[in-house]
Amino acid sequence: MRVSLLAAGLAASLLTLSACKRTEPAAMPSEPAAPAATATQAKPTGTHDNLNAVAWVQTSVEYRAITTQTFRAAADHLDAALKEKHWDALVPDERGNAAIGLKPAVVMDVDETVLDNSPYQARLIRDGKEYDEISWDQWVAEKKAKPLPGVVDFAKAAAEKGVTILYISNRAVHLKEATLANLREAGLPVADDSVFLGLGTVLEGCEQNGSEKNCRRRLAGQKYRVLMQFGDQIGDFVQVEANTREGRQTLFDEYDDWFGERWWMLPNPTYGSWEPALFNNAWDQPAAARTQAKRDALDYAP
Repeated sequence: MRVSLLAAGLAASLLTLSACKRTEPAAMPSEPAAPAATATQAKPTGTHDNLNAVAWVQTSVEYRAITTQTFRAAADHLDAALKEKHWDALVPDERGNAAIGLKPAVVMDVDETVLDNSPYQARLIRDGKEYDEISWDQWVAEKKAKPLPGVVDFAKAAAEKGVTILYISNRAVHLKEATLANLREAGLPVADDSVFLGLGTVLEGCEQNGSEKNCRRRLAGQKYRVLMQFGDQIGDFVQVEANTREGRQTLFDEYDDWFGERWWMLPNPTYGSWEPALFNNAWDQPAAARTQAKRDALDYAP
């Protein structure tokens, strides 16, 4: 999906008024995140919501296996996508011009799709806090995020075939230099500064709703034929009109056959727009109320 986190605050606020960071108690830059007004509140005494999720990401071989197999499978589809002149990974509503004849590109979200920010999440757990823009900006400035297992091999293989890697991220534009430096340090191909389309990138005539990426995908489509998209949130692939369980399920049902060919989802149990969809996107609720809403969403069928 994170769900920059400058983006996150804006996304969550707009989602609350209209109902992708965001989502983004340890939210991040991919779709909606907890609003800044409450993001610095410490968690109640007890186990942090994210403990199991972050421990799984950082320690399990299962997580490494999933990300590695995803990028390997995508690499196996790349030649077919290049050869098929009508192949395009943008939905029709976001393809405003003919894709045939354009240079090939792959669109990738950054956080939890390309770069692993679990150390930031681990710090929040250690300190009993939730995501906030100040601590997030400080983490990004450190440029210490590592690449997800398998992503560097895939991105380099694509670049060698003449495919441009575009990074459409909900990191704010003021984090662009640090982000590009981190990507380069991680070994990912960065053709030039223009390949980063952060939150705040403007496409004339296109109205962006919060941290939704539809305008930036349209911008990418003006210059490139998009062969594949990679993300950790449904909003990394298509615009989320209603961030509800029903609205998100409708999107999946409509485009389910795109996954594993044009769209490639990475696992992210630590944050995402799926979380606020469980409590009506109302981050201003007390933590206990949000937790209860998540409990209420569980299936207890025998």
